[in-house]
Order: sequence, then C-alpha cells, then structure tokens
Amino acid sequence: MSTSPQIRIPATYMRGGTSKGVFFRLQDLPSSCQVPGRARDRLFQRVIGSPDPYSAHIDGMGGATSSTSKCVILSKSTRPEHDVDYLYGQISIDQDFVDWSGNCGNLSTGAGAFAIHAGLVDASRMPPNGTGICTVRIWQANIGKTIIAHVPVADGRVQEAGDFELDGVAFPAAEIVLEFLDPSDEGEDGGNLFPTGNLVDTLEVEGVGSLAATMISAGIPTVFVNAADLGFTGTELREAINGDAVQLARLEKIRVAGALKMGLIQKAEEAATRQHTPKLAWVAPAQSYTAASGKTITQSDVDLLVRAMSMGKLHHAMMGTCAVAIGTAAAIPGTLVNTAAGGGERQAVRFGHPSGTLRVGAEAVQVGGQWQVTKAVMSRSARIIMQGEVCVPADSF
Repeated sequence: MSTSPQIRIPATYMRGGTSKGVFFRLQDLPSSCQVPGRARDRLFQRVIGSPDPYSAHIDGMGGATSSTSKCVILSKSTRPEHDVDYLYGQISIDQDFVDWSGNCGNLSTGAGAFAIHAGLVDASRMPPNGTGICTVRIWQANIGKTIIAHVPVADGRVQEAGDFELDGVAFPAAEIVLEFLDPSDEGEDGGNLFPTGNLVDTLEVEGVGSLAATMISAGIPTVFVNAADLGFTGTELREAINGDAVQLARLEKIRVAGALKMGLIQKAEEAATRQHTPKLAWVAPAQSYTAASGKTITQSDVDLLVRAMSMGKLHHAMMGTCAVAIGTAAAIPGTLVNTAAGGGERQAVRFGHPSGTLRVGAEAVQVGGQWQVTKAVMSRSARIIMQGEVCVPADSF
C-alpha cells in the first residue's frame, strides 16, 4: 500500500467558451512534467481523474465529458511577436491516453484571459490606464498557429462580468473576440486546406456505404457529411445520439474512414488513440428546432444546422475549432457546408447547434487554383471558476 503524500500544484480551473479545463503555468509544474512525455500525461490524467472505467471522474477535476476533460499549459513565449505559448491536452475519459493532436478553440479564449491573470503578459502590452482591450498574441503550440485574443480589462485586471450571452453557457459574461490567423493545418497534410484536393469526395465506409464528404483542415481537421445521408435531420440533441451504441459505432466508422482519407492515420487501429482529430460533423439546411435549453430556434435565425462529434460523443454545443472549420467551409462555394447554407460567396455564417446558435466569420481566397483561409473570427467568453492548488498523489506520475 502506498503511503506517498499528495503534492500541491498551483492551478486555475477556468471556463473558456463552452468548455472547462485546468490551467497551469509551465513553471509551476513538477520538473519531470515541464517537458512532453509520460510523466506529464500521467499527471494530467490524475488531475482530471482518468482513466475512469465508471466514466464519472469522481476522483478528479474532470466532468466526464469531452468538454470538461482538458488541461492547458501556458508560458511566456520566446517567439517574436507573441506573448504566450499555449499547449492543450485532451484527456480521454475511460482510456489511458492524452491526445495532443489538436487545439481547443473554446479554451483558446481561456488562454488569452489566463495569460493576463497569471502575469504572463508584459505590463507594456496593457491598454493605457489599464482599462480597455488587451490584445494577447498566442502561439498555439499543438498546431503551430497564431491566435489573437482581444480581452477586455478594467483597472489592470481581466474583466469577466458582462452582458455577452453564449448559447451553451448559462450565464452572461464579458465578450472576448478571437482571431484564428491562417488556421489551415500545415502539419500532416502539407498545408492543403483540402487534404484530398477536392471540395467534395466520396467516402467509402465499410458497413455504412458511400457518403459525400467535405474534408477540411481549418481550425481542426473535420469531416463534414450531409445529415440526410445518415438518416438525420440536423436537429439532433445529445440524448438522441449518445445513448445509442450502434449509432455511435457507425459514426466512428465514418470518422475513421475520413481520417484515413485525409492521411491523418495510416491504419484504422490508430484512430483509437487519436480521438480528438479529425472531428465528424453533419450539416443540414436551416429549419426550426428546439434547443437543449428549451429555446426555440427558428429557421430564420440560422443559415444552416450543424451537429458535431467530440471524443466519440455528440457535443452539447459546438467546439470552437470546429466552428472555424464550419465558417471556412461555408465561405467556399461548392463544399457541403456552403451548399447547406444556401450556396454563394459569404464571409460569415450563423449555424444552429444543439444548444443554440453561433456566428463565425472567415476570409477565404483562391490563390493559384487553391483555396486559402487568412483568418477566422468568433466571440466567446471566459471566467475563473476556482484557483489555488490541485492535489495529486506523489506516486501518480
């Protein structure tokens, strides 16, 4: 029986957008966890309470959903024209791994606010008299991209209270505007916005059949299919999907087929330890529906409907990075997303998700016959829920 005492690590529990996570300064982590590796993974798993065969996270800070099983590390950036480096880990709920393959767009909001809270932004970067908008320049280390967070501050401190409402979050807060610069993935697919070179592909899925799919790497690699081709309407809520093991298995087959087609994995078996990317989403033309809160979303409120899977479950709202993919694909005529939104050129789109609606803007241009996205913009909010020290058994990492 272990008698090792617990260790205490400075940490902040924050909401960012429609997600929550445990935030750390790199310098506060145990020395073995200040570098990538098994020690860091095991520490974050223990903080969250994973892997948990009961899928409850009773013995950790996690909330037993993909939106609440997250850890973030921030440090002062050594890159020119950046304030902080931001690294994100998606912790599996019931399996023994941490996925570092992508970003969390929602917690990017928290990263901007936490950078100021934690004293990682130089005082010279604050607005005059300490009140106004502080522009935090973030290097997203998972995917090697720049994010600009426009964070409101008052008297030198992050302003958290406000009247900005975000569907999927119960209470209003101060608005933080995020800019994702050049958000197309330059990693495994060589920087092509459309890894296959096509706006629409035919995806052959064993046991499912042939599906039209738009596969895009913007914000996060995402596979879009038509809701109708799945027998869906696009109005689905979590309860209709997440309790159906057969349906979840079918959707995972489609995601894996997309991952193979995009070149993100070489064998289907690799997808088991790469649940964070790619995302799978289905789209449908605008129609009225009732959101999870009971709020009525009318057909005129939105341009299209989108539902997205995250870590094997239907997301309760919409992942921020997937919203970037939606906005980018909507801006490019011919994609399934653009077609569902009514076609034509556009620089912004408002879509319906299980919790309500979200507007995201994107600037896409065609250069040399290939589409490029220069920027995607959306608004979120962030708030500290608790700060102090998180305790973990000393022998757990």
